[in-house]
Amino acid sequence: MTSEEIFARLWRQYIQDNPDAAKIHRLLSDLGETVVNDHIALRTFNDERVNVDALAQPFINNGYRECGQYDFPVKKLFAKHYEHDEPNFPKVFISELLLEKFSTDLIRTVKTTLNNIPKNLIGNVELLFSGASWSPLSYATYKALLTESEYAAWIYAYGFRANHFTVNVNALTSFQEVSELNDFLIEKGFTLNSAGGNIKGTPADYLEQSSTLAEERNMMFGNEEHAIPSCYYEFAKRYPLPSGELFNGFVAASADKIFESTDTKK
Repeated sequence: MTSEEIFARLWRQYIQDNPDAAKIHRLLSDLGETVVNDHIALRTFNDERVNVDALAQPFINNGYRECGQYDFPVKKLFAKHYEHDEPNFPKVFISELLLEKFSTDLIRTVKTTLNNIPKNLIGNVELLFSGASWSPLSYATYKALLTESEYAAWIYAYGFRANHFTVNVNALTSFQEVSELNDFLIEKGFTLNSAGGNIKGTPADYLEQSSTLAEERNMMFGNEEHAIPSCYYEFAKRYPLPSGELFNGFVAASADKIFESTDTKK
């Protein structure tokens, strides 16, 4: 499966969980914009069957290479990002929860969950789109995970899929600044993630980011239906380094706040 096919399939799945992204994409298209995707993000656990390296393999097979590593000590996460030599290809940001930093109960729950992934998905590109292949879900399990890690609970409920896509603000002509795009989205009725401010990062960081708050989606947990946060849409503007090249990496402090776009407390 080519990179283009992977991204197209992830996008179709993503807008089913996050209709706001499709609405925003359409609003920008109506302004005459060609929306360019800066990067996608995937979430996982540091279990060797599904860790960052395992999820990255289909992209590496298509010419992507590792270009950065990031630590998130508060949220107990580790991440890598990948780039392609073709500059128009989106970057891929994959993070994993460091299980050993959590309780034995959480570790046991996650391992049991992962043990229920169909064997044919492990090492297969289909894992990227497989969602919560360990269904049926338990709301009690979701709530138990939530007490320790919103991130773990989100993966339990949604499984493997794109957590977010990202509008490349540099490629827009109607908006020069993230703040201008934010104002437009707020005027249109969208709610932004305000953790750390509506804009995360500064030109001095070479990267500014903002995002919508994750839409709530009604999910079935056995015979019960509960509304929980799903996915969000991100917006990023990159600034030139002293060399003149645009900064292509990520800023851990800003990404830490972007993660909170799916926080149930928001």
